[in-house]
Amino acid sequence: MADILIVDDEEGIRDLFTEILAEEGHTIRKAENAAVARAERKARVPDLVLLDIWMPDTDGVSLLKEWVANGQLTMPVVMMSGHGTIDTAVEATRIGAVDFLEKPVSLQKLLATVKKALKYDHIGQRPPATLESLAHAPLFRDLKRRLEQTAVKSSILLLKGGVGVIAELCAHTLQRPHAPWLDLVTCTEPLTQEKLQKTAGGLIYVSDLALLSKMQQMSLAFAMERVGRYNILLVAASSLSAQALSTRGWDAHTLARIGEVWLDLPRLAQHADELPEVISLFLTLMIERDEVPLRRFSSAALNLLRVREWTVNGETGWNELQALIRNLALNALEEEISETDVLRLLPGQKNRRLPMAPEGLLTLFGQPLREARDTFEKYYFEHLIQMEGGNMTRVAERSGLERTHVYRKLKQLGVAVGRRSEETARQS
Repeated sequence: MADILIVDDEEGIRDLFTEILAEEGHTIRKAENAAVARAERKARVPDLVLLDIWMPDTDGVSLLKEWVANGQLTMPVVMMSGHGTIDTAVEATRIGAVDFLEKPVSLQKLLATVKKALKYDHIGQRPPATLESLAHAPLFRDLKRRLEQTAVKSSILLLKGGVGVIAELCAHTLQRPHAPWLDLVTCTEPLTQEKLQKTAGGLIYVSDLALLSKMQQMSLAFAMERVGRYNILLVAASSLSAQALSTRGWDAHTLARIGEVWLDLPRLAQHADELPEVISLFLTLMIERDEVPLRRFSSAALNLLRVREWTVNGETGWNELQALIRNLALNALEEEISETDVLRLLPGQKNRRLPMAPEGLLTLFGQPLREARDTFEKYYFEHLIQMEGGNMTRVAERSGLERTHVYRKLKQLGVAVGRRSEETARQS
């Protein structure tokens, strides 16, 4: 029988479902909010989660997104709501839920849904990972917007600056729901008109142009001439420059065609604060594809990787990051990848330190609480404004405050903003 976690803020619902499902022989655990649900999942991954949408602290959809982003959606989840809508159900299943129950739930409906969900091969059938799971972070939100904007006007897109996991995330982000997917690197026979017809409306993916054989290069040229006819999007990544590919014997016309529209991936060195989440997600994807054993990073290890210099000879750092994650996972002797494991592969890293706080913060401990808080908030907003280049919309997003509230706070703290921002603040 299954281990089922019921997450609902209504005690009556938790008790009723527990009574019904326990009679079927299942082991039941209960959580009244998202915080308890997180703790229960951490203690032991359940076979199934019945997750209420409307909860007081964190709603169910947000918790579902959190599990997806952290690589923790390794169990089927059925969403529940007494105020359910079709839109909510569609959003939840798109994110990763396997089904949706609208309360009040009949006995037959509950048992049938639980039975169906427990048979669901969640790892094998859930949608592939995309940038959507990380869209709350500015790095990936901006990348996702640029990808989608470019794909509207071009059916062929070259990704520069990274291959592997990052390129695959980008390609799956652009893939239409339930549309065909063809990985050209895995095609060992020449591409035919029939195969293109079967891929119509879908996406052709090239994980790395450098991996294509002569025959596959011809298949690529064949596909590029016909993507418009079959409404196919072609996304290719490359670890080599066009000049380097040319020296390997690539056809000049094919190289020119594939390189007409490109997108440069962001440089990791400019997004150090978001690296821990990126690293954890990439490790999860490698585990799911059976490339590495089950592993997780310690906080100390993530901090060391966060302050590492990720650009070499002007490169973005994505390829280096992915190679390092893979090697750390393969070399670590314990399930948790420690700071020692990182230093073993990167001995020079021990000399790096986290950036020091502004000197003025050292005086906080000698100030009254209110003055210390104001001093910290001033440094905090000055740092965000500098980091986001004066873009107040992003400052508001990163601080978690309404934009109008941010302007009022800046005025109160005496933080200088740009002329355009000052005009907006006065209008607010």
